Amino acid sequence: MDKNLRFKAIVIVVTIVLCFYGVFGIPKSKDDLVKNMQQNLRLGLDLRGGSHLVLQVQVQDAFKAEADTDIERLKEALNKQNVTFGSIDRNEPATLTEAETIQINIKGVPVDKAAALRTLVNDNFDSWVLGSVNSTDYRLNIKPTKALELRRDTLSRSMSTIESRINGLGLAESTVQQRGGNTNESELLVQLPGVDDPARIKQILGTAALLELYEVKDGPFANREQALLNYSGVLPLNSKIIRSPAKADQAEAVYVVARTPVITGRDLRNARPQQGEFGKWETSFTLNQDAARRFGRFTETHIGKRLAIVLDNNIRSAPTIQNRIDDSGRITGAADQQDASDLALVLRAGSLPASVTYLEERTVGPSLGADSIRQGLVSGLVGLIVVVMIMLIYYKRAGINATVALVLNAVILIGALAYAEAVLTLPGIAGIILLIGMAVDSNVLIFERIREELAGGKGVIAAIDAGFNKAFLTIIDTHVTTIVSCAFLFIFGTGPVRGFAVTLVIGLIANVFTSVFVSRFIFDWELSGKKQVASLSI
Repeated sequence: MDKNLRFKAIVIVVTIVLCFYGVFGIPKSKDDLVKNMQQNLRLGLDLRGGSHLVLQVQVQDAFKAEADTDIERLKEALNKQNVTFGSIDRNEPATLTEAETIQINIKGVPVDKAAALRTLVNDNFDSWVLGSVNSTDYRLNIKPTKALELRRDTLSRSMSTIESRINGLGLAESTVQQRGGNTNESELLVQLPGVDDPARIKQILGTAALLELYEVKDGPFANREQALLNYSGVLPLNSKIIRSPAKADQAEAVYVVARTPVITGRDLRNARPQQGEFGKWETSFTLNQDAARRFGRFTETHIGKRLAIVLDNNIRSAPTIQNRIDDSGRITGAADQQDASDLALVLRAGSLPASVTYLEERTVGPSLGADSIRQGLVSGLVGLIVVVMIMLIYYKRAGINATVALVLNAVILIGALAYAEAVLTLPGIAGIILLIGMAVDSNVLIFERIREELAGGKGVIAAIDAGFNKAFLTIIDTHVTTIVSCAFLFIFGTGPVRGFAVTLVIGLIANVFTSVFVSRFIFDWELSGKKQVASLSI
């Protein structure tokens, strides 16, 4: 064997070994063989079983929050400019389609302050367009470009937060993606392979997890009416009422707190579950450096006063500040370790910019996935056997080349999927079956070229060389056009379609290697020991 053939043989052997290592690792027993394969070859929801959820992001919540923030900014700016007003509030968009109709209503502005109001809005509130209702009342409407940006940002942040929460649970094979087109652009598809009880997942994904720490001004009161009665029906400036739900050891109550939180969830550096006094589970959190400095200054000047720990607009606890606290805190009241762990998880992942509702929930059982795998394997084996038989009958000994290349193509494909940590789905198996035909097609193209050259009177070695050279550009051309089509499937398709596209692209690249490089090596190796070749079994 000459150096060129030896080099090609080494390349082929190394490729095969690497592929088997990617799928099976280094097993020490038969059990390890199966275990490593299950770990390295990830199966999708339709094969492994699991949960399929469709969530709808309530983007109108983000628009309301944006308007509420700007209302507070506007009130503060008007007070600084000595521009009096009667009231500032907003409307209440109830549905997703009404989100862009959000508006801020300003009433009771003196006529002589109209110019000051317009200047202030134009200089500091570029997301809104000011319009007048009458001589004293005005209306702010959100700009269409800002509304589109806010909608896209809300969906993007929701997807990112949900992905972080799912990954925190160790569900690495899960997928989160936007579903559909313009009509349901606020819908997200979540697929969780291996999760057959989605109740806990739904609770984790549906929790907004908006953490805020407020200074307590007064309370607790039995209800909202009692709190307002204490202030003759009008709350103090820059304060609001927040509810504390009933617990096993205390009744429902409300507190009057500062309107602006001291710390929010965005200031967190980490959160983790731990056992506190008397072995009860709680969630501890640490703050970043900037928040720690602010929190330290606040707690130092408010020793002896209460601090409300608010999660999703409900007070979880309102402890008394005993001393200066710099960078840590605790959230008590967890029912058990899992409750504390789940809260820590959602706090680390961050809060959702808007609430979500569940439109669809479907569970795929493992038995259905096993049936899909079995049917897919049977289909693939039947197709492979039929193709191999036809190739051996029609091309005789040369059909062995095509068979070897075909098997090696499948080995490379499975190995590449394992290394890339790609998820194999039922459409992916369909792609593998399709590749059987495409791989054979490349060999047929080469073999027919060789036959033409032999019929034209060329010698065997010259015919093989000309057949591979002439077929190579055609194979590249057909494979590149198919890969371009797969790129569009991947960009615009959903999860299963993307899985089909990925499998097809990897298989096409492997097919170029096996049909051109490996098949040519087999021909050259078979003929290398013969001094004179008179015929070729093709």
